Amino acid sequence: MSLSPEVSHMNGPQLSELPDDSEQLRPYISRLRGALRAGELSAVGSLSSGFLLRFLRARDFNTELSLKLLLNYQRWRRESPEISSCLSPSSVLGLLNTSYHAVLPQRDGTGSRVLIYRIGQWNPKDWSAFQVFRVSLMTSEIISRENETQRQGVKAIFDLAGWSLSHALQINPSLARKISSVLSDSFPLKVRGIHLVNEPMFFRPVFAMLRPFLPDKIKQRIHMHGSDFQDSLSGFFSSHVLPPEYGGHGPGITQVCQGWTNHLLQSENLLQQIAAHPTGDVTATPDDPGSGLGTVCFSLDLQMRHWTVLSFLF
Repeated sequence: MSLSPEVSHMNGPQLSELPDDSEQLRPYISRLRGALRAGELSAVGSLSSGFLLRFLRARDFNTELSLKLLLNYQRWRRESPEISSCLSPSSVLGLLNTSYHAVLPQRDGTGSRVLIYRIGQWNPKDWSAFQVFRVSLMTSEIISRENETQRQGVKAIFDLAGWSLSHALQINPSLARKISSVLSDSFPLKVRGIHLVNEPMFFRPVFAMLRPFLPDKIKQRIHMHGSDFQDSLSGFFSSHVLPPEYGGHGPGITQVCQGWTNHLLQSENLLQQIAAHPTGDVTATPDDPGSGLGTVCFSLDLQMRHWTVLSFLF
């Protein structure tokens, strides 16, 4: 397909700034849709333009890279049902209520969404690594629907205070590979930076397990700040963005965690629809009665706990 002159001279970031209904985006959507029909997803002819645009924006409108990302996303959903088929915030409400995770209300200076994960709030006796990882996926599904996030991507702060051997034992090579896959090339989000604070020395073996699966561009965006992190972290984030616990002047961490927990709970039905949909291409609809997915989540979690124990024994 040839692009018109007024389209061909625009680069990816410029195209990303255009609204979804822009005529200039249609050739790129058509090209990606045509590639899907000719390839692995030939049976899926009803993917919406908005859904395809997430993948195009995530790869700066490079059709080949967008196609690869979309196929990886679909493949990952099929091959990891223990995680992808359960996206119920209420099923992990106890974990969310510990102030484990937040998306900050203010974007950083580049427009990126800023996510915080507080590993010490996760008690491995109560929550498996699969359940914890699902929290990240729920957030990713929600924010990937935001046009500004599609354009500017995300940055994550992992607070590793309280990291222990019991946490490390939850991360086996199979899960490490899946986490790395989603971080690198299986989800329509641009990862602009990963910041680790309060990381203990014995976290490094787990990071060494993750590192080989990460592409070079992600490795270059990982920053380790240690326990004296406030000055170095301020070099990446404005003070009005960060909570006081991380050297900023924004709302406190407990408040922002509760705010994001409430947002996830309000998105429960949408997330359940995404989990149940063959492709994940779901248009937001008014709240409907619960679908009973929480029971499915509970059953899957019991199976995965049993699988995790066996993986360490053998």
